Amino acid sequence: MAGKKWAFEDFVPGATMDLGSKHVTAEEIVEFASEFDPQPMHVDEATGKASMLGGLGASGWHTCSMFMRMMCDAFLLDSTSQGSPGIDYVKWMRPVLADDTLHASSTIVAVRDSSTRPNLGFVTMRAKMLNQRGEQVFELQNTGMFLKRVVA
Repeated sequence: MAGKKWAFEDFVPGATMDLGSKHVTAEEIVEFASEFDPQPMHVDEATGKASMLGGLGASGWHTCSMFMRMMCDAFLLDSTSQGSPGIDYVKWMRPVLADDTLHASSTIVAVRDSSTRPNLGFVTMRAKMLNQRGEQVFELQNTGMFLKRVVA
């Protein structure tokens, strides 16, 4: 873990991190859904268009996976991350459709030291994802566990 850019001490409540953008293609929507969530509105464009989604829509789980990749690329892979004890909540607020471009950010809600491991801290984050029209499509709150650089 030595040399990682992001450690527990780097997460400050109120700070917002830009997680970048992701263009969503019809091909990847169908590929993901075919394997993991083969509901008709995720694998067939005509069915998606006729559904309440209004087009070929990404599975909510695909949206979560795209968010996870954005978070990994933005900071998680260069951090002292030790995983997560879970997700507090996830909300899919609008459909993610083929040809949408998503932009994600994450705000630090709280940080706290572990009561049992002095070298570990917990970071609670609330993330949101917007489409190219500025409409919020996703919200998630979770806690991550990060090693500290300095142990008191």
